[in-house]
Amino acid sequence: MSQAGFTEALLRADAAVPEGLKGPTGAGAGKRFDVYRNNVAVSLTEALETAFPVIEKLVGEEFYKAMAGVFLRQHPPSSPLMMFYGREMPDFLTSFPPVAHLPYLPDVARLELALREAYHAADAQAVDPAALQQVAADDLPDVTLRFAPSARLIPSRFPLHGIWAANTRPDAPAPGKSAEWTLVTRPDFDPIPDPLTPEAGAFVAALMEGQTLGAAWEAAGEEFDPGPTLGLLLSRKTMTDIVT
Repeated sequence: MSQAGFTEALLRADAAVPEGLKGPTGAGAGKRFDVYRNNVAVSLTEALETAFPVIEKLVGEEFYKAMAGVFLRQHPPSSPLMMFYGREMPDFLTSFPPVAHLPYLPDVARLELALREAYHAADAQAVDPAALQQVAADDLPDVTLRFAPSARLIPSRFPLHGIWAANTRPDAPAPGKSAEWTLVTRPDFDPIPDPLTPEAGAFVAALMEGQTLGAAWEAAGEEFDPGPTLGLLLSRKTMTDIVT
């Protein structure tokens, strides 16, 4: 049997035991394989529960375990590093009919992925917050910013940060109704998510794409005040360089 065929048999509970499997004594190893197959499914389900605790809370433990079973059979691990398993979850949730009534789930999964990726991202030296103040006012529109590898930005048409907070913090208020983008940073050891308005999100997105401050301001709209958002980026140690 090919490796692909063995993997498929390993992940499908209804698949036949691969032919030719033998135990230490030379007898058939069907029961051993079934135990191993079950252990693999349990381990991958536990990895997905660790990776997406808010998704599990939103849909319920029993439903999540069943959904994880569908997911892991469609998306077996491509790396031995389980800390990165589940990257396909947002797209999976987008096309999984039983959760179509919860259209915000893919964005929540993107946020949980971003938090995990930010935690494992490379370290970087943050720029001195005073550096931006030293740029001449006439030169500010042409400034570009470089971001730390841990920085992530998740657009959403839902109150994404509010949904996440309400399911992770006992004292958090109920989510609002307005769209929220979420900025994920890692100023020290643990990643931190901060809510952004869509205008602030568009501003940060343009900066992360390498556009100048002036161009990013235009992307956010004439009425947008970039000061608070730049202050947040600096306080979260998000920027590694200011290029004039």
